[in-house]
Amino acid sequence: MAYLIFKTIISAVIIVAVSEVSKRSSLLGAVLASLPLVSYLGIIWLYIDTESKTQVAQLSRNVFWMVIPSLSFFVVLPLLLNTDLNFYLSLAISTIIMIVVYFGMVFILQRFGVNI
Repeated sequence: MAYLIFKTIISAVIIVAVSEVSKRSSLLGAVLASLPLVSYLGIIWLYIDTESKTQVAQLSRNVFWMVIPSLSFFVVLPLLLNTDLNFYLSLAISTIIMIVVYFGMVFILQRFGVNI
């Protein structure tokens, strides 16, 4: 239980740090947010929990393929916000588009024999 609390605290600290740094500098906040910290921590926690290099390698490969569709969110959101669309609506539409692109990516990868 203490380990789960530790993982939660570390993860929360990173999220709060990105939010607070972004208030002062959007560039520095973007740099911190763009770092694969969640993936990095997820890989570490997975290895500590399983000691399986195979599972870590598979997670790493899958993260690679899923980063590509996630970029659609960062293209669509600023475009929608620049049209003076409501923030929450822009966020929701960007998220829906990203999810559709995720499914599209999985479909395309499967067609090319890439198992994720």
